[in-house]
Amino acid sequence: MYAIVEFKGTQLKVEKDQTVRVPFLAEYEIGAEIEIPNVLLLHTDKDTIVGNPTVKNAKVKAEIIGHLKDKKVIVFKKKKRKGYQKKQGHRQNYTEIKIKDILN
Repeated sequence: MYAIVEFKGTQLKVEKDQTVRVPFLAEYEIGAEIEIPNVLLLHTDKDTIVGNPTVKNAKVKAEIIGHLKDKKVIVFKKKKRKGYQKKQGHRQNYTEIKIKDILN
């Protein structure tokens, strides 16, 4: 059984007991339970339910595992013959969640 959900502007394919990286959720603490109500598609062993735009009464329950940072990305800008150089690094924040249950 799996579901395709829309969460914070991204679409994710999730299964039970799967760990997923989502955009940073600053308002939640580690160990908090969250509920994702926007289920776009629900696939079970018997059939597939496609939402219009979402599947009614379906939701995904998840638990926050941790708040982490992605690996560093280097941004380097240079203009030739002008003496201009700029080196900058960026580390994107993200939250790791574990899918507890897919409710139909």
